[in-house]
This record gives sequence, C-alpha cells and structure tokens, in this order.
Amino acid sequence: MEPVKTWLQRNLKGDPVLWGIVIVFSLISMAVVYSATGTLAYKNELRGRAGSVEMILFKHTSLIFVGLALMWVAHRIDYRHYSRLSLYALLLSVPLLLFTYLMGGSVNGAARWMTIPVINQTFQPSDLAKLALISHLASMLSRRQQYIDNFKTTLLPVILWVGVICGLIVLSNASTALLLFFTCLLLMFIGRVPLKHMLLTILIVMSLGGVALTLGQRWGTVKSRIESFTDKSKPVPFQLEHSYIAIATGGVAGKGPGQSTERNIMPHPYSDFIYAIIIEEYGMLGGIGVLFLYLAFLYRGLLTVMRSYGAFGGLLSAGLCFSLVLQAMVNMGVAVGLGPITGLPLPMLSMGGTSLIFTGISIGVILSVSRGEREIRPMTGEPEDEARIPKQTALA
Repeated sequence: MEPVKTWLQRNLKGDPVLWGIVIVFSLISMAVVYSATGTLAYKNELRGRAGSVEMILFKHTSLIFVGLALMWVAHRIDYRHYSRLSLYALLLSVPLLLFTYLMGGSVNGAARWMTIPVINQTFQPSDLAKLALISHLASMLSRRQQYIDNFKTTLLPVILWVGVICGLIVLSNASTALLLFFTCLLLMFIGRVPLKHMLLTILIVMSLGGVALTLGQRWGTVKSRIESFTDKSKPVPFQLEHSYIAIATGGVAGKGPGQSTERNIMPHPYSDFIYAIIIEEYGMLGGIGVLFLYLAFLYRGLLTVMRSYGAFGGLLSAGLCFSLVLQAMVNMGVAVGLGPITGLPLPMLSMGGTSLIFTGISIGVILSVSRGEREIRPMTGEPEDEARIPKQTALA
C-alpha cells in the first residue's frame, strides 16, 4: 500500500480533493452513459452502423481516459506557459470557427462540428475557443493590473477578443456564446475592471452579438425556445416533458441503475438530459449528490484562487472553474424546468467527444495552478507580488 501512496504523491500533483472529484465523476459518467445509450445503439443498428451499447461505452470510456491523460499532462506543465499558449490557441480558433460555420457538419440546423481527417473524430472548435479565451483574458487582466482603469491598454483588447470569439460562436451556438460571455464578465469583475468599463463591454458585445445572432443559424430556434419557456399557454416541449416524468418517477431513492424507462423515449438522454436520467435511476439523493460534487469542485477551485501567488494563476483558475460549474448549473436547471432548453452537455458526465477532452485539459490547468508555483515577473525574475489579487476581491 505504501508504494502506491508514494507513486500517487509523486505523479498526481495539485489538489487531491479535485483529483478525487474528477475520478468520481468519471465513474458516474460510465455507469449512466451505459444505461442511457440503448436507443442510440438501436438507431445505429437500424442505420446499418456498428455501435452496440458495449461499443458505445468502450468509446466513451476511451475518451474519458484520453481526457484524464491530457489532464495529467496539463497539470504537469507550469501554468505560466499557458499565458503564451492561449494567444496561439485564440489565433487558431478564429479560422476554425469560421470554417466550421461555413463548411462544417450540420446537426439540428447548426454547423458546430468539423471532422478530423484520418481518425474520423468530430471536433467542436468552440471548445478550444472557450478554453483559449478564458486563458488569454486571465493573461491580459493579470498583466494590466497596474493599468486596469486605462481604456486603450486594458479594455479595448478585452472587448476585441471577447466580441470576436463570442460573436463567431453565437452564429451557430447561442447558449455556449452567452455562457462564455457571462464567464468573461465574472473574470473581469474578479480582475478589478471598473464597473463602468464592464457596462460598456456588455453594451458593445451584446449589441454586436445580437446582430450576429439574428444573422446566424440559430435565431429561429432561440426565439422558439424562449417563447415556449415564457409562454405557459404553449405545450411543454417533448424532451422537457419526459424529463419531468423521469424526475417525478425517480422519487427519493430512484428506480435503480439501468432501470430508467424515459431513456427509451427522450431524444438525447445521454447528453443534454442526462441529469434527468440520473435522478430517475438514483433518485433525489443521486441528483443532490451530483449537485454537491459540482459545488465541491467550485469550492476547491476557489481555494486554489485564494492560494495562488499571482494574478494570472488566480484569474485562470477562477475562469475555468466558473465556466465548468456554470455550464453544469445551466444544464441541471434546464432538466428541472428552471430555464429554456439550451443543448449544453453536463460537464464530466454527458457522453461527448471533444467536450470530455477539453474539460480534462481545463481541469488539468486548474490542478497546475493548485500546485502553488510562484509567478515570475518577466525580465527581472522576481515574484509578481504587486499583481496579486487581494483576498476580498478574489472571493467576490
């Protein structure tokens, strides 16, 4: 037992509680996806495709392990390197988002995917763009802490990148763009950007984003979903109705693993509405348990923010934590009827491809920050203590 403990301490750095939470999420994901993919396997059989439930589980498990492997690699890298890498990732994201919008694969009327040659794996450039934008925004704000009130040197680059990336994403994925924009606002607030500048950012980005949304592919879908949520005279959407049924019949303790009935009726029980399947099979206790895990993840991420030595590490960890947990809250809120349908997957639990991989990388970056490495001021090699965020601001 001692050699195993020694190996874990040597190879798994960072917050051990975060490691534990991620592993628990991975195990839950395997169990629930295996239970929820029966209809998908049946559809594959009707279409003449290879894809039994076991094959789907094997592919999903493989992607989880790939995500965990990339998380391990990311957490071994000094997080200060991500400041420079984020700019390259952003510059790569712009043409990828444009290519996907113009020539990408279309699903449900939205061109969000492109296929990687040779391995034939679908890829959402928006996943790369989210990670790159949050990282680069943390880098810009940390390097400009002494000039945070200056519009030209601080706010203008922020508005430019946030507007361009969110504007390109909203053309085909409004919910992801809105969530990313809200995450950026939280990051700006933590980074001590003046309120008047934040209001100006909201005005400019929302105006441009509104134009992009009306010109994009999803305006009709967004409008209908908002109307169906706000207008109670309209019938409840089909998938949401069966989500309610799954939650109502789950009770306190649930029907038991693999005993869901609504998984055979709902269109995407393994992705968008996997939380409803969790409650149906594991009951209210299972649903509360998953919610508690996300809150624990956020708490440990904020501890990393408080313990970071420099502004970049704190902002980077905060941005990535908020991005993952906010998406989880939105997904779970949709499943129980607290918001309009969005199509966002449940991070670390839903079946997916690149979402699992980039979630793993994001958590690896958070773990890298939690290792407590000191930021070094460029040119002088001294600790960047003057750029450190005050505790009360980080908590806010």
